[in-house]
Amino acid sequence: MTRRQTRSDDWGFPRWRSYGSETAATRVRVCDRHGCDKPGDRPAPKSPNSPERWYFCEEHAGEYNRNWDYFQGLSAEEAAAREQDERRTSAGYRESSHNAWAGPGDGSRSRDEMRALDALELESDAGIEEAKAAWRRLAKANHPDVRPGDAAAAERFRKVQAAWEVLRTAEERRQGIA
Repeated sequence: MTRRQTRSDDWGFPRWRSYGSETAATRVRVCDRHGCDKPGDRPAPKSPNSPERWYFCEEHAGEYNRNWDYFQGLSAEEAAAREQDERRTSAGYRESSHNAWAGPGDGSRSRDEMRALDALELESDAGIEEAKAAWRRLAKANHPDVRPGDAAAAERFRKVQAAWEVLRTAEERRQGIA
C-alpha cells in the first residue's frame, strides 16, 4: 500500500517550484461594467473620498476616467476653494511655468549637464561642438597663466573645466565610448 504525500515541497524562500504553479484555481475579478466579461484589474473610486471601488477592464477604466468629474456636486465657490487648497498643499509638485515638469531642455540631459551648460554660458539645446568652443574660449580667458593672482578668474577656470568634464563624459557615455 502506497502512502499519499501530504507535505508540500514549498518550504518558504527560496521557492522550489516556479511562480504560478499553484494547484488552486486563480481568482479573477470580472469587470464591473454590465455585460463585460474581461478581467477587472483597474480600481476606480465610486465617489470622491470613498474607500469603495469599482474594478474595470482597461477599456472601461479609460471610459470611466474620461467622464470622471472630481468636483461633481460642488458649487463653483466650493470647487475653487478645494482646488486652491490642493494646489497649496502640493506646492512641491507644481509644474514649471515654462515647460511642464521637465524644466529646460528636451529631457535628454541630466541636471548636472544643464548646470554645466549654464556654467559655459550656453543655451539648453547647445551641441557638444558649441560646448567645446565655449569651453576653449572661457578657459583661455580665465586661465591662471593669463591672469596670475586673480582668484575669481581661477575659480571661474575651475568651474569651466568641471563643466566641460561633465559634458564630455556624458557625450562619451551616449556614444558608447566610456
